[in-house]
Amino acid sequence: MVKTAVILAAGMGSRLGDFANNQPKGFLDVGGIRLIDRSVDALLSAGIEDIVIGTGFRAIEYDNYAASRPQIRCVRNDAFQGTGSMETLYRLRMAVPGDFLLLESDLLYDPAGITTLMEDPRDNVLLASGPTQSSDEVFIETDQSGCLVDMSKHRETLSAVHAELVGITKVSEAFFALMCDLYSKGGTPKADYESLIVAAGRREPMHVRIMDDFVWCEIDDIHHMERAIGTILPKLQNRG
Repeated sequence: MVKTAVILAAGMGSRLGDFANNQPKGFLDVGGIRLIDRSVDALLSAGIEDIVIGTGFRAIEYDNYAASRPQIRCVRNDAFQGTGSMETLYRLRMAVPGDFLLLESDLLYDPAGITTLMEDPRDNVLLASGPTQSSDEVFIETDQSGCLVDMSKHRETLSAVHAELVGITKVSEAFFALMCDLYSKGGTPKADYESLIVAAGRREPMHVRIMDDFVWCEIDDIHHMERAIGTILPKLQNRG
């Protein structure tokens, strides 16, 4: 059973305007609860014992957050302004032993997604949803066995679209080592972690677990925040 989780939280959230309040996106308050608190609670409830947060923008906020929570450690990417999410993840490689759950910090989601991946017997599993019509989607193409072929924000570049990326993935130690190896040998500084999952998935299978009616959203801009408050939060509250 996976016992470690990684949260990527280095980004600035510059498209959120006043909602961000000069804080990391994980500190966004939705329905009276911050996103980081929602994720940490979901992870601990599912049996995760060790949480590593990759920080960058306003890293001190996460340092202070972790100071009173012994299950949480932070690793800083001081070059976050000129690098992508894969660089943040790469800098965590010595801090993450074994398999782990990988999450983005700007997600509002049903905690059932965490338990679904935790209970899946396969080593590498990417959580996906049905169509969200949310804007800024990352579309997923799979093969006939349900393994990842490619993903892109531009659906026309894919041969078919089978699902949308949620931003929660179970990653094995071996798969992560492959991602890091590919990145260190040929990755660009601005590379996002998704591109390395695709690249590594061409050598080792990354299974896609599609939950068609999964309730979730990313909060990356003002439109996303309004949708989170007006549409997604009520659905989560109704699910109890």
